[in-house]
Amino acid sequence: QVQLVESGGGLVHTGGSLRLSCLASGRTISSYTIAWFRQAPGNGREFVAVISRLGGDPYYSDSVKGRFTISKDNAKNTVYLQMNDLKPEDTAVYHCAARVGLPRTSDSDFSSWGQGTQVTVSS
Repeated sequence: QVQLVESGGGLVHTGGSLRLSCLASGRTISSYTIAWFRQAPGNGREFVAVISRLGGDPYYSDSVKGRFTISKDNAKNTVYLQMNDLKPEDTAVYHCAARVGLPRTSDSDFSSWGQGTQVTVSS
């Protein structure tokens, strides 16, 4: 089982940027499709972005397309989420998740999860 640890969250103003990192241990990240999900208070878990095992086929939710970029560095066993032009509605706890197999957007398809990192965007 792969273990995932997120970092890079924080407090930014509207229009600011953050880069989240998801560091894998226990297994090589090149064996896994990795996704980012987020959960705001009182809301369910929302899909944000996903990238395939070899780092191709990035796919984004409509709410972040054009602002967020997911990337994978298999040599560093890390997946990144570059977030630009942040908005207050992006405020949430961001989790990375791993699955063996093709990219999916449902959280029920992912078996390994990190603890999350808080992102807060002030207006």
